[in-house]
Amino acid sequence: MKTSDFYYDLPKEFIAQTPIEPRDHAKLLVYDRANKQIQHRHFYDLPDYLQPGDCLVINETRVLPARLYGVREDTGSFIEFLLLKRLEADMWEILARPGKKARVGQRFVFGEELTAEVVSVKDDGNRVVKFFYEGVFEELLDRLGTMPLPPYITEKLQNQERYQTVYSKQPGSAAAPTAGLHFTPELLEKIRQKGVKVVPVLLHVGLGTFRPVKVDDVAKHQMHSEFYSVSLEAAETINACRQNGGKVFCVGTTSCRTLESVTDEQGVVHAQSGETDIFIYPGYRFKAVDHLITNFHLPESTLLMLVSALCSREEILDIYKTAKKEQYRFFSFGDAMLILGRRNDE
Repeated sequence: MKTSDFYYDLPKEFIAQTPIEPRDHAKLLVYDRANKQIQHRHFYDLPDYLQPGDCLVINETRVLPARLYGVREDTGSFIEFLLLKRLEADMWEILARPGKKARVGQRFVFGEELTAEVVSVKDDGNRVVKFFYEGVFEELLDRLGTMPLPPYITEKLQNQERYQTVYSKQPGSAAAPTAGLHFTPELLEKIRQKGVKVVPVLLHVGLGTFRPVKVDDVAKHQMHSEFYSVSLEAAETINACRQNGGKVFCVGTTSCRTLESVTDEQGVVHAQSGETDIFIYPGYRFKAVDHLITNFHLPESTLLMLVSALCSREEILDIYKTAKKEQYRFFSFGDAMLILGRRNDE
């Protein structure tokens, strides 16, 4: 299977630059695999597709204001850091631009309160740096950092909280789990009132999820690892749901990857934490996820490949053609899609 098999043409005018308000007024394309039918709804109609006893699995990660702008201490030349992953205490893996300025031993200044020194350079070009400061690092980051919006969003975000889900709790992501951006507290309450369990899991989203696939053979692509955690309560709730005939709806590819990482071949979800580099592409057999709520994804991306494993490549590309025809907005601040059913149910 080739990476080019997942290419589609998308003119720039289809890329959503600003978030829809209210959040749940985004358009929702619903695809039912059982009858191969498409419905055009709005996100606030989502409860119509959930039944009492079902589970809605959400990723409660919170995006860090992980983009820092500063200068090199000795020359004053510009530098940009993008925080990717906390390794230990004040040590972070980061992406530096321009990278040639961030050599081992060089120090950088961000405002008057924060400095950093490059400790090492990884094989993939990312840097490991140590930060020096007084006080609480997270508070400094809130003051000095900005949201790491994807490069295809060129409009300035007026409210940084709009790039967080309303249920975000645990800081650690370098990008938002974007399917969750469509929920409002009122919509979640309506879903709970229907008898649906809203189950939080955690996966800190790294930029590796969104990096382009640079190999021709899809199977040779290596995902970056990301931290995940599934509590005992979450695992027990999902297992009980499935045992009682309920369906598992995952909000976004991050919740999907988390759940599939902790489910055994018998379909039992286990409580655990760790690092996952699971790569889901066509041919994968899903163990826990029944339905997926997701945004529209970049051509040739690992996210598009995951959705094509749940459905099929041909179906997904046909759906995307329909979405373009119906003027759906694509990517982070765009519209959403609900896929009912998974390919390996056949």
